[in-house]
Amino acid sequence: MEGQALEGNSALVSTHERLVVEKSDGIGWLILNRPDAGNAFDALMLDELEAAWADLDADPDVRVIVNTANGRAFCTGMDVVQVARDKSAMRKHSRRTRDAELKISSWHCGVWKPVIAAVNGVCAGGGLHLVADADIVIAAESASFVDPHVSVGQAVAYEAITLLRKSPMEAITRMTLSGKGERISARRAYELGIVSEIVAPEELTTAAGRLAAAVAANSPNAMRATKKALWRSLEVGLSQAKREASDEIWRLRNHPDHAEGVQAWREKRAAHWRPLEVS
Repeated sequence: MEGQALEGNSALVSTHERLVVEKSDGIGWLILNRPDAGNAFDALMLDELEAAWADLDADPDVRVIVNTANGRAFCTGMDVVQVARDKSAMRKHSRRTRDAELKISSWHCGVWKPVIAAVNGVCAGGGLHLVADADIVIAAESASFVDPHVSVGQAVAYEAITLLRKSPMEAITRMTLSGKGERISARRAYELGIVSEIVAPEELTTAAGRLAAAVAANSPNAMRATKKALWRSLEVGLSQAKREASDEIWRLRNHPDHAEGVQAWREKRAAHWRPLEVS
């Protein structure tokens, strides 16, 4: 990502101390920007992430969000230096971990717009939140995934629990119990269904933008309903998930986007979707 320009008409929304947020042609880019620290989470980055997710989710011009990073690493988890030296700085976030109220990923922050994670390098420990909770994950060939929690005497929980719903249990259990002793390559992550596409490192930004553009072309209201139904299905039984999904389907059946989509298809033109209606 570093040194690569975003495609289209890019507008710099804000440069935080730890993040870069940009908006371009219906795509919101949330870029981790602590390259010298492996894009590790310190207290400030965690605060900025919560605000950035909220900003991108609230902007009606943003239809899809791409989460990536500057530098060689995607995210190396919690900043162990700050944890060791300044426990007070992380006190709020430690409480949130205790109370299952984390505000790191899109799922934590209640973002129902499509989210693409574009993993440019190593993703370790807490960084796996951003991968596990994304809707679509693509990765550079040089990317890798490792969970060192047990190697430093910590339990693995949130990230692995979500990954278990996307990948075979054996592979995730092996990664978490091996700790720093085993790293999953991008190719192996593709085989396990953790990522859906692998590209050359220099092509990652372009590939993410191309995928995001394809997603952004669709009805934002239909995508929101679809995402809510799919993620809800991970929390309930099959029959209940289908009953709840039928509510979303029926609600969209009476939405103007339904008629517009059919008409645009018949007329072989781009559809004119209604702005996202939060419900």
